[in-house]
Amino acid sequence: MTTKEEQIFLNELDKKLWTAADKLRSTLSAAEYKHAVLGLIFVKYVSDAFNKRRDELMANLTDPQHDYYLPKDDFDGDEEYQQELEAELEVRDYYTEKNVFWVPERSRWVNLENNAKVAKGDDLPWKVKNAKGEEVNEKMKSVGILIDNALEAIEKDNPKLKGILNKTYARLNLDDDKLGDLISLIGSIKLDHDSLSSKDILGHVYEYFLGQFASAEGKKGGQFYTPKSIVSLIVEMLQPYQGRVYDPAMGSGGFFVQSEKFIKEQQGKIDAISVYGQEYNHTTWQLAAMNMAIRGIDFNFGGQPADTLNNDLHPDLRADYIMANPPFNMKEWWTAKLENDVRWKYGTPPQGNANFAWLQHMIHHLSPSGSMALLLANGSMSSNTNNEGEIRKAILEADLVECMVALPGQLFTNTQIPACIWFLTKSKEAKNGKRARKGEVLFIDAREKGYMKDRVLRDFTTSDIKEIADTFHAWQSLSPSGETEEVYNDVPGFCKLVTLDEIRRNDYVLTPGRYVGTAEQEEDDEPFAEKMERLTADLKELFEEGNRLETEIKNQLGGLGYEL
Repeated sequence: MTTKEEQIFLNELDKKLWTAADKLRSTLSAAEYKHAVLGLIFVKYVSDAFNKRRDELMANLTDPQHDYYLPKDDFDGDEEYQQELEAELEVRDYYTEKNVFWVPERSRWVNLENNAKVAKGDDLPWKVKNAKGEEVNEKMKSVGILIDNALEAIEKDNPKLKGILNKTYARLNLDDDKLGDLISLIGSIKLDHDSLSSKDILGHVYEYFLGQFASAEGKKGGQFYTPKSIVSLIVEMLQPYQGRVYDPAMGSGGFFVQSEKFIKEQQGKIDAISVYGQEYNHTTWQLAAMNMAIRGIDFNFGGQPADTLNNDLHPDLRADYIMANPPFNMKEWWTAKLENDVRWKYGTPPQGNANFAWLQHMIHHLSPSGSMALLLANGSMSSNTNNEGEIRKAILEADLVECMVALPGQLFTNTQIPACIWFLTKSKEAKNGKRARKGEVLFIDAREKGYMKDRVLRDFTTSDIKEIADTFHAWQSLSPSGETEEVYNDVPGFCKLVTLDEIRRNDYVLTPGRYVGTAEQEEDDEPFAEKMERLTADLKELFEEGNRLETEIKNQLGGLGYEL
């Protein structure tokens, strides 16, 4: 968890950067500008990480106690020694052994910043090596080409980044002055905080900008970004602390980022999880890969963007935790080859709605003890059209559903469709501090939670997230005596433990409001007749006071010469 001082620092940085960056946007749409900004933040990150490792190497090479020590006495004079030091600092293996991306000289931030200042629309001379290894001047026509070439060089020297960086700056409708100013702005990010590393700061800036661009893009923004509070809620409930974590509709990778934060807060190690994801949109796939690289999270995103339901890039994966926010009620998804797909164990999903296709895809990819969370439209909890009711019944009879959470409206930038979260698990056995929960489902109605953070969007508070997650964990947990009731209690209007028999009696409908009832009202012992008499007397007094004030105001205004 960040301290209050760290959060103040980050909030001030956010405001400064977004305000300045948005002023530079000019004629670009938020969607186009998003890639321009986030791509440069990525270059800044890899350059800073490279420089940090370079400084460590310099200290090691000049330290007699270190294995890398380079004795000065072995060389003829300071000049030869300095040349050898510089040569050693350019040995790629020193960087890759520490999982630091190798950044070729032309792509390092200082060179990018300096050359962008020189260019300003003129031919840019840049020393590069030709095919014979000779240094020659290269002419570039714009800052956009300067950035594209820098990105291309980084990709070429780091196979893991192949196809990830968005090399389209030369085609942007931003003049050289604006691009140069954007480079200067990102270069101004203060990275020498006492308790926050450059990775923490740049990772935070990257995530903040993703959220801001999602808001700016409105409906389209929701295709790559799930609101942070919803992601936090799901991660807090599932607690993915180790094993294989999978998101088949990953967008920009928010669930993986939040999983990393959860693990750090639990004093765990990020390498305890393996990250798998898939995304159809190419530029969003790039955003996710950069998001992981900035945080040092090892990932497997299938090597390319692809349609998850029609081209599963992880067919053999059995994940311990799956979290996803796929498009709601997706209509155009079916192809003939899906007719007898192995994933449709509980029934063939309707061709005009992919909700139950996503649900079964995720169940198929769960390990024997895996758990999952899926955001879906509310209709998924009660619809009986086109085989959906039968699929839901089969999943319930298989005892896979663990918890249903109804969400408040206006949480998403891209849709006003009411949503819910399905929590499923392959095992309700007593294990790892959890009691046996066979034949039970927990219903949580969170529709009244949260607050309006602006005129359009609602958000959860930290206490909202904690209350919902704690309720779920209390229901799962064993008390010291083994009695569930000691740690969990139904709360009318909010949560209720329901048996499968009761769900059967309700035709397999999973809407929490049907089960949790209404909140208890405070007891009122005052008889109705007495209360009515008291309230009537109070109202009479208020009317009399109103008449008195009205007369006083008229007298005052008349005294000032106003005709009433």
